Amino acid sequence: MAIKVTMPRLSDTMTEGTVATWLKKVGDKVSEGDILAEIETDKATMEFESFNEGTLLHIGIQAGETAPVDSLLAIIGKEGEDISALLAGGDAPAAEAPKADAPAAEAKTETAAPAKAAELPKGVIVVTMPRLSDTMTEGTVATWLKKVGDTVAEGDILAEIETDKATMEFESFNAGTLLYIGIQEGNTAPVDSLLAIIGPPGTDISGVADNFTAGGAATASAPAAEEKAAPAAEKAPEAAAETSNGGRILASPLAKKIASDKGIQLSQVKGSGENGRIVKSDIENFTPSAQAQTASAPAAKQEASAPAAPKVFVPAGEVYTEEIKNSQMRKIIAKRLAESLFTAPHYNLVIEVSMDEAMQARAAINSVPDTKVSFNDMVIKACALALKKHPKINSQWKEDAIIINHHVNIGVAVAVEDGLVVPVLKFTDAMSLSQIGGSVRDLAGRAKNKKLGPQEMEGSTFTVSNLGMFGITEFNSIINQPNSAILSVGAIVEKPVVKNGQIVVGNTMMLSLACDHRTIDGATGAQFLQTLKQYIESPVTMLA
Repeated sequence: MAIKVTMPRLSDTMTEGTVATWLKKVGDKVSEGDILAEIETDKATMEFESFNEGTLLHIGIQAGETAPVDSLLAIIGKEGEDISALLAGGDAPAAEAPKADAPAAEAKTETAAPAKAAELPKGVIVVTMPRLSDTMTEGTVATWLKKVGDTVAEGDILAEIETDKATMEFESFNAGTLLYIGIQEGNTAPVDSLLAIIGPPGTDISGVADNFTAGGAATASAPAAEEKAAPAAEKAPEAAAETSNGGRILASPLAKKIASDKGIQLSQVKGSGENGRIVKSDIENFTPSAQAQTASAPAAKQEASAPAAPKVFVPAGEVYTEEIKNSQMRKIIAKRLAESLFTAPHYNLVIEVSMDEAMQARAAINSVPDTKVSFNDMVIKACALALKKHPKINSQWKEDAIIINHHVNIGVAVAVEDGLVVPVLKFTDAMSLSQIGGSVRDLAGRAKNKKLGPQEMEGSTFTVSNLGMFGITEFNSIINQPNSAILSVGAIVEKPVVKNGQIVVGNTMMLSLACDHRTIDGATGAQFLQTLKQYIESPVTMLA
């Protein structure tokens, strides 16, 4: 009997998914455990396994298309089985036979709103801005890897598109010639906007772009589109970086940015990536040629030989500003932190703790072979234990109720190149100090390389943010909602302190707790800090 396979929910925040690639095609045999497709969520691209075996009779969501959770993804059954009843009862249109379904599935394109066959020239495909995550509402074209007139093969990278979390390569699922570019490099447009048009070379596409509407169809009636398409086609090659012989330089957006900051010409750098693409490490390891160094030597000698004489400074110069476009990650961070600050009434409680015993305890722990524990690990462990004693801090606000979490999942704020991410330590109170240390190092390392899975950044009940390693002694953070509190950890400072009536040299650290006044009263927050102070100042009490 044929079985319906629906779009899976691969994370607790996922409402829709995008089929990145089908690894099986209609008519293929499927065994239990085989990878059917790769599905993109808002955080990662994940492999989706089949839990059934049989023959793949129907594909309901083509590669590049986005659909809500529980939409019809595929149908698996016996070869030749009639699935017209299943199709009639699902979201997909009825099919006459499984064999007839195969070419129909292959003929679909990645367009979010495909035009009717009668309204588009034969073989012309409209490509729209893809939805690369379920939170994505718009995308920025970082780089075009093809220009108007280029031949495009199925699987070629058309462009690099910035989302709120990453810059992702967008593949073509069709073959032909790139006839039109609708969104130029550096420009931002909503999902489903006209991104490009692909078709047979020399095809007349006048009217297609001008009459395209997101979510609608393109009609080939208005000749004005030809006038708009022509300037865009002319500008596209100009936007691409070129070498001295007119060839295009392949480089990642990050490599381009670093090269621009360092004043390095990409034409002088040899790329180590795929197809000679220049990546971040190539720029960081680049050494200017000897010719460039010798050219600058005479100027350096002239400056060295010039006599140093005091001169009256005359203000002169040029007012210089630089505008850096916001990445999708930066836009989302700004939106969510603004929502948090202006919807949750924040207040901050500050306490100073002595770190003398903590420093001695850490030295003793790290003397054990293959053990490395940081002060931040000790603070995280102390927070986990204190939250078990003060569960009101471990809460969430809802309009009709306050949710008290009796499990402790601590989020650790990690700075990455484009912003901030918060990987989560699940059931932190049950972890040892060395387990916390190892997990934090692993998560932080993968966060900076954008290798974290979506499930590793979800479900926090409390957050710790530490800027002590940068020498910051005290600061206040914005609450990471839906949490009710976040702890800001400063640097350890050596200074005079009073002990037993005597002024001695001691080591102290400032802690600042930002609380949501809707869920946490001042006295409750103060009691939590007192317990936290006890654990940190006397680490042995964490073993009780």
